[in-house]
Amino acid sequence: MHYNSHLKNLVSALPHEPGIYQYFDKDGTIIYIGKAKDLKKRVSSYFTKTHDNRKTAILVRNIIDIKTIVVETEQDALILENNLIKKYKPRYNIMLKDDKTYPWICIKNESFPRVFQTRRIERDGSLYFGPFTSVMLVRTLLELFRQSYKLRNCNLQLSEANVSRGKFKVCLQYHIGNCLGPCENYQNEESYNKSIEEIKSILKGNIGSVISGLKTAMKKYSEELNFEEAQQIKLRLDILQNYQAKSTVVSPTIQNVDVYSFLRDDQTIYINFLKVVRGSVIHSFTLEIKEKVEENDEDILLFGITEIRQRIFSNATEFIVPFKPSFQLEGIKFTIPQRGDKKMLLELSEKNVKYYVLETKKNNSLLKNEKPSERILKTAQKDLGLKELPFHIECFDNSNLQGTNPVASCVVFKNAKPAKKEYRHFNIKTVDGPNDFASMEEIVFRRYRRLLDENQHLPNLIIVDGGKGQLGSALNALEKLGLRGKLPIIGIAKRLEEIYYPGDPVPLYIDKTSETLKLIQQMRDEAHRFGITHHRDKRSKAMIVSELDQIKGVGEKTKELLLRQYKSIENIRTADFVEVENLIGKSKAVLLKEYFSKEISKL
Repeated sequence: MHYNSHLKNLVSALPHEPGIYQYFDKDGTIIYIGKAKDLKKRVSSYFTKTHDNRKTAILVRNIIDIKTIVVETEQDALILENNLIKKYKPRYNIMLKDDKTYPWICIKNESFPRVFQTRRIERDGSLYFGPFTSVMLVRTLLELFRQSYKLRNCNLQLSEANVSRGKFKVCLQYHIGNCLGPCENYQNEESYNKSIEEIKSILKGNIGSVISGLKTAMKKYSEELNFEEAQQIKLRLDILQNYQAKSTVVSPTIQNVDVYSFLRDDQTIYINFLKVVRGSVIHSFTLEIKEKVEENDEDILLFGITEIRQRIFSNATEFIVPFKPSFQLEGIKFTIPQRGDKKMLLELSEKNVKYYVLETKKNNSLLKNEKPSERILKTAQKDLGLKELPFHIECFDNSNLQGTNPVASCVVFKNAKPAKKEYRHFNIKTVDGPNDFASMEEIVFRRYRRLLDENQHLPNLIIVDGGKGQLGSALNALEKLGLRGKLPIIGIAKRLEEIYYPGDPVPLYIDKTSETLKLIQQMRDEAHRFGITHHRDKRSKAMIVSELDQIKGVGEKTKELLLRQYKSIENIRTADFVEVENLIGKSKAVLLKEYFSKEISKL
């Protein structure tokens, strides 16, 4: 066993006290951090026994130096270990695979507290509820709070002194009825705090009153034939009822407990947490841990409990566990149930963690088998809020230079890839001069009138290159065809890559790194390229044809032959006479020669 004199002296000097120990390698890097009830016994065990686990044996061989921190209690050691592991991320420590930043609802520690969503927890006395795995649920709850309680959303310092001095004035939110004006003392702090207490109660699982109020409001709107508002409330109601359904009532006798279950799967450990309040499960969370070196289950369970408690607010004093952790936590009673309701709760947690593992493996398998195009389309559907997968997308662009030869293009992507055989050019027929809006209306109308006439498939998404003006023109065309509201359509403005929706003045800004935005940009650029190419060809041919039109005796077919062969006037002018004669005949070749000879003589 690797145990040199330096390490032997360090270990021999260690106290029989609780604390944490840090192992360093030859480069002075921390490679492992651990906790101990008895530092001397724990550290010496690494060097006095043979380790069957290969990684543990490698760890011991790489230890060059040891540092320790003595603490007052075992619980202090536990918390310090957890914080130091997250700070230094030693290579041999267990690793939290859960690297997501989940949203929380924060009730700010301030006068007239704000209630808002956050992904950062600050230790400033504020209350945090979560983490939530559904952002939609968070937004729904916040919207309900805003509508029901008229809370402020400004960040003004509404101290008693500031309000009494008349330092602030009510804003637009007050005038439109979204706030009761505490900044000018139109709402007192006692009334405001009463609303906050009700919100706390709801966030702790008492949402029955909210659901009842929503049902009443929905019925009222339905009776008034205001079905749009009723539908909006129904959507919120469905989400809350789904949330409530997950709050399984297990026993009215169990008031406030935390439940932890433990599952090993290969080298990954899963710890599930259930929060039980007033006999109902109101929150569930699964922590995923990757084991690096040999650790006993009792230590890992304790690490998981500490981590979850730092993330999720809980004032429970009883923890239901499958086995006792290695340390006793101050003020906490560990219960290992053998029967009854508490046993059922532990089994429920175990079912949750098994389901989580199965779902994780299933999703990973699906991701491995999923084609990139499928992933892109699913992302686009989610980002753009589409009802169906945008398998068939069409993008329109106008092209004109100085108002001449206006043309337009339509590119087609299927399964997130160009379907070039279905690309289409349009020569603008009904618009005089450079009018992008009118041109867009014409080409969209012509495109989909033809598809309708030929009974062809319509796209799942239409993209218009331009902002609100071009989008409005395209909508006019769809209106004429009876397709408005039936085909999803968006506009993309070039300057800031803003996405515009029909009837919505506020654009959507998609993450610049998103695959959705990259797909839209690719289609927009492809439509522009395709349109410009056609525009240049048209201008070039127009210039050539206009000069050939001056030659009497040269008809359309002859001009077509010449253009196909020589591409430009200059090439025709310098072409070999015999070659031209073989192409269009002697008489017409002579006419060309005479024409170009006259042109030269004029110079």
